[in-house]
Amino acid sequence: MDAVLRPVTDTDPTATEDKKLPNRPSRAEAEAAARVLLQWIGDDPEREGLLDTPKRVIKAYEDLFSGYKEDPREHLERTFEEVGGYNDIVLLKDISFTSFCEHHVLPFTGKAHIAYYPDHAVVGLSKIARVVDIYARRLQTQEHLTVQIATALEKYLAPRGVAVMIEAEHQCMSMRGIQKQGVSTLTNRFSGVFEDNVSEQVRFMTMVRS
Repeated sequence: MDAVLRPVTDTDPTATEDKKLPNRPSRAEAEAAARVLLQWIGDDPEREGLLDTPKRVIKAYEDLFSGYKEDPREHLERTFEEVGGYNDIVLLKDISFTSFCEHHVLPFTGKAHIAYYPDHAVVGLSKIARVVDIYARRLQTQEHLTVQIATALEKYLAPRGVAVMIEAEHQCMSMRGIQKQGVSTLTNRFSGVFEDNVSEQVRFMTMVRS
């Protein structure tokens, strides 16, 4: 199977690179901020159990929010044209993810279901899951996450249609505020043949639920 590198001249408008953050605080400043928060909640950052907590928090943030340093284009620009004439739906179900609500910086977890109709080429399946992780590892709303994933696939794969469904539970709702457990939020995004043809939406939903 021959790989095809599809040229993309513009950059992903949702990507955040270090060079776009000239006022980014230093690691020491970030650790100091974490130390202030520990004091604010009423604990003593100088006690034994918390001495290294600011460093651990910032190290954890580097991992949890690593999506700001990645560009989905790098994972979607390499496609494969030798697919034996296949031009039907490609569906990935139950892509698990964890993201963080941009309003309270509390996690929401769930699954993404993604389908597309290839035009003339397909992309490696793991690359689609990687795109989910890239956008999930940023401060998000579920609605924005849904749109970003769909837009990236539309832009860099140029398929005949894209369908994205995300189901997630938000701890900003279950841990605080109204404190309702087990509430699932569902968001969808359709484009191309999925947007134009309701029967394709039904097919997608049926395949996801089967």
